[in-house]
Amino acid sequence: MRTLKGQNLRLYRYDPTAGKYHVIGMSTACTITLTNNTDNGTNKDVVGSASMPVTTSKSWTVSCDSLDVADTAAILAAIKSMEPMTLMWDETSETDNQTREKDHIARKGQAYLNDVTFNFNDRENSTKTLQFTGASALQTVASSEASEVIATGAYTKGQFVRLFVSNDNVSAASAVIAAAKSLSLHVSLTLEDATTKDTEGEWQVQEPTEISYDITSGALVRGADVITSSVASNLLLNLEMIYESGTPVKWQIANVGGANNRTITSSIVSGSAVLTQLAINAQNRQNADYTATFNGYGEYEVAS
Repeated sequence: MRTLKGQNLRLYRYDPTAGKYHVIGMSTACTITLTNNTDNGTNKDVVGSASMPVTTSKSWTVSCDSLDVADTAAILAAIKSMEPMTLMWDETSETDNQTREKDHIARKGQAYLNDVTFNFNDRENSTKTLQFTGASALQTVASSEASEVIATGAYTKGQFVRLFVSNDNVSAASAVIAAAKSLSLHVSLTLEDATTKDTEGEWQVQEPTEISYDITSGALVRGADVITSSVASNLLLNLEMIYESGTPVKWQIANVGGANNRTITSSIVSGSAVLTQLAINAQNRQNADYTATFNGYGEYEVAS
């Protein structure tokens, strides 16, 4: 029997519209963690000094990294819905690394997408990291469960996704962060253990309680690019003024093109946020730069 390679153990998400499972496209890594939560079972009746862990509950999590960010809006809508989805993992065929082998290790279950991070960095392929937490028990997977091969997506270079910010919570977010080098959007769904004495079995039941998010943008204090675009920009001075006001501002993350990669071609997500930290770095013999961190103020809105 050949050694199983990582590309042939994949995570699937059930698509209710298609009635089939689809792999997480362009994934580069996944980690499945099954946990037996235990208490120390030793007592005065036990002879010796060794620990005796006793299982009290079971839980599971899955994380996945991917180079496909074309579905950013759909992923953000999914976590915002606070609804569980069906996940499955299985061994796959080498033919396309997507077709199920229907192996005995395959498992499925309901899970919440409870944490996601998108990274859009200059001159790098954009990435996403997804974290799922099981909402209830895992089950074995019947061979009749169908999967469907999906087309390979396209890479998205980070310079073509940019952050736009206004100077208040009224005006549209139309001024791009100038000389930007990096951009990260992180969304988290807080879960709580909802099991009670009425819950049967050992599996933990999770329920969502709150959504929070933050945006981190890194940029040069002053870039040397020749600017021909007419799109307004935010410099360090503008962000210092936003920091000093301490009030929310409008923001949007959008796909861009055109002169200096500043023209919005399509919006992805928008909302309001507070600038909670502005770190300015001036190291000897290095470009002066800064990192701005925004914390979400109210709900974000996914572009339709």
